[in-house]
Amino acid sequence: MAIERETELYAPIKAHFARLGYEVKAEVRGCDLVAVRPADSRLVIVEMKKTFTLPLLLQGLERQRTGAEVWLAVERNRTKKGAHNQRFHELSSLCGRLKLGFMTVTFYKTKSPVIEIWRQPQGGGGSAAPALAMPMLADHLTDGLAAAEAASAGEYRLKEGGRAKRGAKKLLQEFEARSGDYNVGGSSKRKLVTAYRERSIQCALALECGGPASPKRVRELTGCPNAASMLRDNYYGWFRRVERGVYELTPAGSAGLAQFPEVTRTWTERFAWAANRAEPIETGGGAGND
Repeated sequence: MAIERETELYAPIKAHFARLGYEVKAEVRGCDLVAVRPADSRLVIVEMKKTFTLPLLLQGLERQRTGAEVWLAVERNRTKKGAHNQRFHELSSLCGRLKLGFMTVTFYKTKSPVIEIWRQPQGGGGSAAPALAMPMLADHLTDGLAAAEAASAGEYRLKEGGRAKRGAKKLLQEFEARSGDYNVGGSSKRKLVTAYRERSIQCALALECGGPASPKRVRELTGCPNAASMLRDNYYGWFRRVERGVYELTPAGSAGLAQFPEVTRTWTERFAWAANRAEPIETGGGAGND
């Protein structure tokens, strides 16, 4: 069963890493999938494509600069005859030489997708995994992999080096600043929920529920340390200065809250002062920049 979009790869791959004890989020600083192990902040990046391509390989090599363990993931379509389906062992060998992990996902009409592990990555200071004689089903490996992950929890270290540390730090900061996983890995031409957008939603909620307010008041309500610059810069067009030191929510801001109902609902539930807010009505546009 062939997939139509690479976003269809995200759910089964996310479930695989979740079973291994990772927290998973999509589209973090351009990475299709980022997984972090809470015990030691072990960092994993997965780049996905429908088929194995040179751009995918180059993406994987670029992600290695963060010091994370990097996987490449593609669909394995058993009904399609073609060079890619016939040369997975060679692709696995290539990934091994480049210290990249390699997995495939096979989709079926009547049962759940099946993930096969062809090569595990070398990264984070670990040693290279030996080549597999045959791909292993991820479900069969889960218990063993989970035990190995737990055993190595105190041993993991990000690759040394200034650039790698900076790249990993930025990834982890963005990852941790998001309250949940609101995107789908492999998405394109759609507005993403970033940490910045979440903070903008918090500020918009404060203005919607409390009316025009000063940046200081918005910061007190939301806990956003940079509330003043967000209101002033107004990147999405959600805020308007009505007088010196006082801002209000624009119609575009109200539309923005409605456009991201899951995020808006999350923060409405977390802020006691927003408890009586009515559920937003989603609209089709006018929510600002991407």
